[in-house]
Amino acid sequence: MSSAQPARVTDYRLAPLVMARFVGVYLVLLAVLLLVVTAVVVAADLTADLLVLVLGLGVLGLIGIAWWLRSRLVVVRLTEAGYRVRMVRAAGATEARWTEVEDAVAAAPSGIDCLVLRLRDGRSTTIPVQLVAADKDDFARDVRAHLQRAAG
Repeated sequence: MSSAQPARVTDYRLAPLVMARFVGVYLVLLAVLLLVVTAVVVAADLTADLLVLVLGLGVLGLIGIAWWLRSRLVVVRLTEAGYRVRMVRAAGATEARWTEVEDAVAAAPSGIDCLVLRLRDGRSTTIPVQLVAADKDDFARDVRAHLQRAAG
């Protein structure tokens, strides 16, 4: 009698440096919005409550986006069956089964270290390793281990 092993799922989140860029863009947009609202409040002789409301909503939005980026956003998910890539521009094929993957190779298009999963049908998935919150070598070893397990 064999016992079923739990499915191996590995989630890789967004790298902290990339998260900081997203938060920085949000803060710049919030500052511009506050500047516009301040100008409207002054020009229309409105109460400053509107400004406080926009600021409060902006801070809540900042907390929400930071929580989502840190805790909920999964950039790469590896399962026993295959993989899925999210939030990576120009990744190519964003998901595939391991049986569709021919090999996994390191590449550096435009000088950016990437892991490229080449699929049997000619498509590929390109994952810039700097986006992933993990050591690039550990990430590559994990992907290759999933690939080897699927190949048997």
